[in-house]
Amino acid sequence: MSQTVDRALSILPLLAEGPAGLGQVADRLGVHKSTALRLLRTLHEHGLVHRQSDQRYRLGARLFALAQEAMENLDVREVAHPHLARLNERCGHTVHLAVYEEGEVLYIDKVESRYPVRMYSRIGKPVALTVAAVAKLLLADLPEPERRAVAERLDYPLYTARSTPDAPAFLRELAKVREQGWATDLGGHEESINCVAAPVRGADGRVVAAMSVSAPNVVVTADELLTLLPQVRRTADDISDEYSGRTSAPAKPEAKDTVRP
Repeated sequence: MSQTVDRALSILPLLAEGPAGLGQVADRLGVHKSTALRLLRTLHEHGLVHRQSDQRYRLGARLFALAQEAMENLDVREVAHPHLARLNERCGHTVHLAVYEEGEVLYIDKVESRYPVRMYSRIGKPVALTVAAVAKLLLADLPEPERRAVAERLDYPLYTARSTPDAPAFLRELAKVREQGWATDLGGHEESINCVAAPVRGADGRVVAAMSVSAPNVVVTADELLTLLPQVRRTADDISDEYSGRTSAPAKPEAKDTVRP
């Protein structure tokens, strides 16, 4: 990288800490004030920094506008897919990615199981809102009034004996999911299918998507599938970090993950 470009880019994280004067910028870069001033003027011309009335510099509005535009144009599926594929390679089970749009939760990506017995699901297909693990995560993140309104207008078909029976039970389940940060569907939609899911979060901490691992009982039991939850959560965290532009956090020790069906 050009030394000039490198120095100019080094100014931005400095100003992210707060406004700084010319001398502070020069000292941080290890350059003469005239060099720092030249770099600041160039960044100012492009709207990336702003000179305040007290002669200190701060990040410019153009930088925030560019960041917002980049986030709006970022495809969470494109970011997530390599992570989903790697998880599928490790565990062998079906991996899904879903989003909440206009009152429905839709699958937007799927990596097929490597086993002969597979789930019937397809990209673009709505999921069963009252039982699907990905739906629970996405709806649990809604503001409380909206969450309650959604729960009260839903129907509650009894797909199996483990299906959610009514709105009060669903709201209790969403509260639990919201607190623990993950969700399951253990035979709630189909007796023979179990699923564990984790949220993908944007830069503001809100849930923008949910990913899951699903498998039939003939391949693994519900208890065996639950042991994959730490991997699922780490994968979701990695997607969140990349989608939000954050650096990856250290992996959490599996021993600290406590899971109960």
